[in-house]
Amino acid sequence: MNDIPVVDTRTFALMGHTGNGKTTLVDAILFKLGLNDRLGSVAAGSSMADYTDEEKGRRISLFAKPFTATYKSAAGKPVNLVFVDTPGYQDFQGQQIAASRAVESVVIVVDAVAGVQVGTRRAWKLAEKHGMARAFVITGLDRENASFGKTLDGIRAAFGDGCVPVAIPLPGNAGVVDVLAAKDIPASVSTSAEEHKGKLVELAAETNDALIEKFLAGEALSADEIAIGLRDSVRKGGLAPVFACLSLKDQGILELLEGVRRLLPSPADRTSSDVSGAAVEPAPEKPFVGFVWRTVNDPFIGQLAFVRVLGGTLRSDSEIFNVTKGQKERIGAMSVVNGKKQTPVTSATAGDIVAIPKLKNTGSNDTLSVAGATVQMPKMSFPSPVMFQSVKAKTQADEDKIGTALSRVADEDPTLKYEQNRETKEMVMMGLGDVHLDVAVELMKNRSNVTVTLDTPKVPYRETVTSRGEGHYKHKKQSGGRGQYGEVYLRIEPKPPSETEWFVDAIVGGAIPNNFVPAVQKGLVEGMLRGTIAGYPVTDVRVTLYDGSYHDVDSSEIAFKIAAARGFKEGMSAAKAVLLEPIMTVKVTIPDAFMGAINGDLNHKRGRILGMEQGEGTQTVTAEVPQAELFRYAAELRSMTGGQGAFEMEFSRYDIVPSNIAQKIIAAAAKQKEDEEE
Repeated sequence: MNDIPVVDTRTFALMGHTGNGKTTLVDAILFKLGLNDRLGSVAAGSSMADYTDEEKGRRISLFAKPFTATYKSAAGKPVNLVFVDTPGYQDFQGQQIAASRAVESVVIVVDAVAGVQVGTRRAWKLAEKHGMARAFVITGLDRENASFGKTLDGIRAAFGDGCVPVAIPLPGNAGVVDVLAAKDIPASVSTSAEEHKGKLVELAAETNDALIEKFLAGEALSADEIAIGLRDSVRKGGLAPVFACLSLKDQGILELLEGVRRLLPSPADRTSSDVSGAAVEPAPEKPFVGFVWRTVNDPFIGQLAFVRVLGGTLRSDSEIFNVTKGQKERIGAMSVVNGKKQTPVTSATAGDIVAIPKLKNTGSNDTLSVAGATVQMPKMSFPSPVMFQSVKAKTQADEDKIGTALSRVADEDPTLKYEQNRETKEMVMMGLGDVHLDVAVELMKNRSNVTVTLDTPKVPYRETVTSRGEGHYKHKKQSGGRGQYGEVYLRIEPKPPSETEWFVDAIVGGAIPNNFVPAVQKGLVEGMLRGTIAGYPVTDVRVTLYDGSYHDVDSSEIAFKIAAARGFKEGMSAAKAVLLEPIMTVKVTIPDAFMGAINGDLNHKRGRILGMEQGEGTQTVTAEVPQAELFRYAAELRSMTGGQGAFEMEFSRYDIVPSNIAQKIIAAAAKQKEDEEE
């Protein structure tokens, strides 16, 4: 792509809580680097980063977007900067997860008024999980009640004393000072600057036995020794440098870029390993290895695969191998993407992110390499959906295209899923929150011209029995010619979960010939499709066929099938049938201050609290809650906690619906049946 060595490449993703100024900072960096001829504004809709119609309308970032630029450092040495702007909104955390696989470092943006929030901790944990270098940028210093000192204290309290400023603001927002590089530090901040510099030197010394001996002996470390030690400390997670930026005033941007160059690791510093543990070598002359961390459906080009080059060199007009799919791919052209602008390039090396159009068999999570390679990079793991909505087309024309439109938006977003529910017959879209699903609907309209509405899905209730009951039915019909005859006696009872066999043939003495028993089973299976309470599928019952009768001429498979289905319904009623509902295990993470409100709300939702776990300023509540109460919980939790709560859930089991609630469900089912019959 350029002649800059891999060791002089820096890659990072900007992450943090929503509304903390990430995109504004990205626009300031783009302006500083000359990629934009004006300072973009999210509020004015002129941001180079948030350029899609969906983002302009909502004034928040929705997609992870890469940028590439050459930065000429203070030392006059060019640096290849590759960075990714990510959404902070919880519904789009999948974009952060994807971005973390495209970079070496995470720069966490923290607002000087709000301080450390749930999104701050989420970004830290994500970087920590992947062993990535971390840094902080404190923004919003020109806002009322902003405090660099209080925000720094909050960062240290949450993430440790290794969070040390390398750039601090001057009083009255008169500028930003680099505590390591500045030659003349104003007296107003000299004391704090010396304190921070002393801590940085100490951290640098701790990375090397020779340096620590020199430091303890009272000898001064050279600038080169400090620089090497600090980079090593950042790479190992001992130091998380803290910067200060006033993005709209162009203050602190240069200090941030210099800090990124001096302190953050290059692709050559951080070893990537495949699933077998084998290292991927980043040198340009080594075999090419790349990872597809995101795909986008471009309205003009088609699918674009964003590839992070991990090792070797990727060239245009070449053939590569999709290791994940076991298929060859032909690369025609590839480009570097900066906002709307795509610049063609002919080659890319470790650290570079390039967009490749029209790959036939390649999608997100795929490993690309040279032909014959076996290297397989670990797949990205995404959170499970927590919000479910039924999707209905507005017109017949929309109905015909809804499948394609859903597939298109889901291909771009691994956290967005959809399925045709076999029990409720509804198309259900699943995501990480109401905004997530609303954006998907908007994308379907804008990109596929398909208009849909969202609604609360039907709960997939089921029915079972709680005791033993007898069922009997004789099917006898004579209408001229051959008649129909079949009689069954059934015993219905609960089936223990540990048992798999649900049907018992206890016929003795040939009361029903063996050749009619399979027809009885078929009739029972059909009877289980619609229970006797509200017409929901029946589960966890054992049926014993113990007696019956037949006719030498008139008995048939259809007769015994009908007799079994109707006898089963009689037995269900006698065995005290009940309604079951799905129960979910929910883990809700919130700041301590919201514990009372969340516990009260979970109890109101018929939840059963199983336990609580203390975190760093947070509590995680584990509870079992009926699925019927959780369809909009993502939006409700955000409202209750001001966006500071998060939760995840998974299916646990089915349990009996309380009688007062069951009555309402049964009445609604009866009314729906009446409406269908009219």
